[in-house]
Amino acid sequence: MAETHVLFVEDDDVIREATTLALERDGFVVTAMPDGLSGLESFRADRPDIALLDVMVPGMDGVSLCRRIRDESTVPVIMLSARADSIDVVLGLEAGADDYVTKPFDGSVLVARIRAVLRRFGHAGGPNGGSGADDDADGERGVLTFGELEVDTEGMEVRKAGAPVALTPTEMRLLLEFSSAPGTVLSRDRLLERVWDYDWGGDTRVVDVHVQRLRTKIGQDRIETVRGFGYKLKA
Repeated sequence: MAETHVLFVEDDDVIREATTLALERDGFVVTAMPDGLSGLESFRADRPDIALLDVMVPGMDGVSLCRRIRDESTVPVIMLSARADSIDVVLGLEAGADDYVTKPFDGSVLVARIRAVLRRFGHAGGPNGGSGADDDADGERGVLTFGELEVDTEGMEVRKAGAPVALTPTEMRLLLEFSSAPGTVLSRDRLLERVWDYDWGGDTRVVDVHVQRLRTKIGQDRIETVRGFGYKLKA
């Protein structure tokens, strides 16, 4: 099996070295950079499998770096933030990050989150490994239709009014989860479990920001908020 290449951008020398050693002990290949500009250069040169970006790094902050990476690639991104209640977390998710981890973190927790993200990206067939949504397909090739929105659950393609819609793998998994149960209210906890592979309570801001990002791409009215319960896809 090919080794997983991690790009790690962190300006604190102690954290950078200790985390690099911890990840390497778990079998990852790590390229560690001290600032955002060198991180972007490394990303473009090496094309890593996943990027870990600290929010507060010099040269180009982690949020800006995440945005630049997302402009060029759908590679998974995890943001690292020292402030769990900071707007930095939301800004990172809005910039295209798939998840975040709060510092200080335990090495085993970070590794678990990395592996969870990689599992999601390695199985693009959706939360049920490609099953579920296909059973309700209205026709050939598992194409689900919701108004002007078409979701090809086999080809992993989405079209709105005939035009292709570019989604990140996390956004695609989220849409597949909604598409498998149109009209059904899905709680944030269920979405965290099914889309983010959390088997424990996580931060629901991850869900809320991704729903907002998905809405901007498929239509603001397509996913409805059910206050106090969660979200549902309009059938």
